[in-house]
Amino acid sequence: MHRRLLAVLATTLLLVPLLISGAAPSFAAMDVAKQVLIGADYSDKDLRGATFNLSNLREANLSGSDLRGASLYGAKLQDADLSGTDLREATLDAAVLTGTDLSDAVLEGAFAFNTRFQDVTITGADFTDVPMRGDQLKSLCAMADGINPITGRETRTTLGCG
Repeated sequence: MHRRLLAVLATTLLLVPLLISGAAPSFAAMDVAKQVLIGADYSDKDLRGATFNLSNLREANLSGSDLRGASLYGAKLQDADLSGTDLREATLDAAVLTGTDLSDAVLEGAFAFNTRFQDVTITGADFTDVPMRGDQLKSLCAMADGINPITGRETRTTLGCG
C-alpha cells in the first residue's frame, strides 16, 4: 500500500509541472529506470523508446500502450497488464514476467533471450522473431493459443511451436 502511494505521488510530481505549463504530457522516450512503479497506470500511452530498465512495475497497467523500441531490461513485471501492447523491437532481456498478461500483444522483433516467462497469459500474442531460451519457449508453447488481432498471426506459429 505504501509503495503504491509512492508510485502515485511520483507520477503526480512528474505530471504537475507539465499540466501547469499547459503542455500535454508526452511519455515517449521518458526514462524511469530503477524506479518503484508498483501499480502505476500507463495504459493507452505513447511510450515509444521509453526506458524502464530495472524498474519495479509489479501490478502496473500498460495495456494498450505503444512500447515500440522501449527498454524494459531487468524490469519486474509480475502481475502486470501488458495486454494489447505494441512491444515491437522492445528489450525485455532479463525481465521477470510472472503472472503477466500479454494477451493480444505484438512482440515482433523484441529481445527476450534471458526473460523469465512464468504463469503468463499469451492468448493472441505475436512472438515473431523473438529470441528466447529453449526452456522458456517450451513452456510458452504448452499454453500458446489464439490469433493476434493486429497481425493476424497464430501465437503458436509465431513461437515456432511444433
